[in-house]
Amino acid sequence: MKASVVLSLIGYLVVPSGAAVLGRCVVAKKLHEGGLSDFEGYSLENWVCLAYFESKFNPTAVYDNSNGNFTGYGLFQIRNNDWCDHGKNRCHVSCSALLNPNLNETIECAKKIVKGKRGMGACEIPCRRLAGASGASKHRRDC
Repeated sequence: MKASVVLSLIGYLVVPSGAAVLGRCVVAKKLHEGGLSDFEGYSLENWVCLAYFESKFNPTAVYDNSNGNFTGYGLFQIRNNDWCDHGKNRCHVSCSALLNPNLNETIECAKKIVKGKRGMGACEIPCRRLAGASGASKHRRDC
């Protein structure tokens, strides 16, 4: 028993600091705690699916789209040109704050985005495709 605890602690300490990918259930829990369950009519499953599609549950993901003239930050790949400090900063947050695994700033910014005219907009489409006949609930199953 003690050996397994020690090995677990060693394994935790050896993980590189860049390895911030969160588990599906951890993401679901954090999004639920942040108030995204049924926020503006979007289910928790929709949010978890979006997080998977955009970043594969990596809250530190950064995608530079030089053709589209934007960079996506964090779990939901929130674009800098409108939402964080490298652009219009409608979320009143630094882009680097959107990379924090605690997800607080990311969740608050996502709320502002979906309250806008377009809601989740095109972000819903990939989740509908991914979910297929089984529905988006597969993204929260067994949590």
